Amino acid sequence: MNSTVTPAPRAPDAPISILVCALGGEGGGVLAEWLYLTAVRAGHAVQSTSIPGVAQRTGATTYYIEVHPRTLVELDGRRPIFSLSPVPGEIDLLLSSELLETARHVGNGMVSPERTLVISSTSRTLTTTEKMQLGDGRSDDAALLSVLQRHARATELLDFNAMARQAGTVISAVLLGAVAASGALPFARTLYEETIREGGLGVQASLRGFAAAFDAISARRAQQAMMEQVLAATPAPDLRTLARQRVVQYQDEAYGRLYDQRLARIEAAEGGRAGPVTQEMVRWLALWMAFDDIVNVAGLKLAKSRMERVRREVGVKEGELLVGVYDHFKPGVPEFAALLPEGLANRLLAWDRRRTAKGQEPWALPLKLGAHSIHGAFALRFLMMLKGQRRRGHRFALEQKLIEQWLAAVERGTREAPALGLGLARCGRLIKGYGSTNDRGKDNLLHIIEHLATGPRSVAERTQLIDAAREAALADEAGRKLNETLAAAGAPPKPPRAQPLRFYKRKPSA
Repeated sequence: MNSTVTPAPRAPDAPISILVCALGGEGGGVLAEWLYLTAVRAGHAVQSTSIPGVAQRTGATTYYIEVHPRTLVELDGRRPIFSLSPVPGEIDLLLSSELLETARHVGNGMVSPERTLVISSTSRTLTTTEKMQLGDGRSDDAALLSVLQRHARATELLDFNAMARQAGTVISAVLLGAVAASGALPFARTLYEETIREGGLGVQASLRGFAAAFDAISARRAQQAMMEQVLAATPAPDLRTLARQRVVQYQDEAYGRLYDQRLARIEAAEGGRAGPVTQEMVRWLALWMAFDDIVNVAGLKLAKSRMERVRREVGVKEGELLVGVYDHFKPGVPEFAALLPEGLANRLLAWDRRRTAKGQEPWALPLKLGAHSIHGAFALRFLMMLKGQRRRGHRFALEQKLIEQWLAAVERGTREAPALGLGLARCGRLIKGYGSTNDRGKDNLLHIIEHLATGPRSVAERTQLIDAAREAALADEAGRKLNETLAAAGAPPKPPRAQPLRFYKRKPSA
């Protein structure tokens, strides 16, 4: 869903446009009438129209209201001309009682990121299609919320339906309170409340719902304003310092100094300053240098923050004991070989390759450790103590060699052209995860460096090809898009990895 309509700049005297979206029986008409009457009570010119629909999810009724921002007294006898229907992309305030219904109007182009404030309940009323699925056919709420936040100027998203139930009223009264607190309309709170009081039945319940939403939105806005003040007064953390701290914590101070030396080489290539290439390398270099291995995983399992998160997730209260936390590991030959000297590691890896070539599964050791128990914690602590052995291990030497290849390419590219160096630095995004995912990312990066970073093409062409290849590699784990991009550039595709074929005996059916 997206909005393709570019809204026209809003004139100072242009009417405030409001679109109310409601399902059948939710009081959308009452909300529209309350907004209309409040505007009249405040002395503003206003017009309200509606587009009737079918009840529930086969259609919904929408109400469109336009309010002039100036009072009739200020207009001095002039009468504004209002529109009878909403225009896509030119809605100032969209009100909705149901999350998917809100997203539907975003898909219709009604909301614009330059102009629209969206006030919507996060509650759901399932559609017929959702109910018909054999499994869980519900739409993803997180995806719907992301759509709203991405396409609107601002959002106020709460479970207004739950507020209405707690107050014993309908959602229209709660949404009116949210409108009053948002400041989207130039009316005082008392005017909205006076309009409700003239409504007749259910006045007290409606006022309770109105107050609940008003207080919730006001409190959240006050908290947001306070946080913005705190952030404005607090200097932003230095990303380079944080990245260096991660590298030092991962290994030692000497490793931190190596990180500094590597960044200094890129700074020198940029003319002695921390330019865009150096700033890009700060994060990706630290992430690669702090690669995941069994030592690092053991430390993460025993981290205090991890245990606190587990307690929160399972609902353990203060003073209660955490019954048990079990971690399942299945380290294979690569994990053990990573900490062994190169000669021994290569023999161990070759043995495992011979096994898989015969059709056997790669060797692995399934483990179940109770992080809450003495034995489990001791085993994890022992793995953490192997940090010093990491430097003497096979994988550490291999990772440093690959990092140096990437670093040298970025350095050369930066000296040739900053844009080329920046494109190569951004290839650090390819290094992520662990196991086969991590290996595939390194293979992609080195292949791009080898075949696209140098050659007879112009700097601009090489930079463009590197950017395209990087995005293709990130978009497709199977590597098809990357190979298509390489083929279009006249570069050789990535060679396929050898995979053993395994045949399994199957008993004939009876």
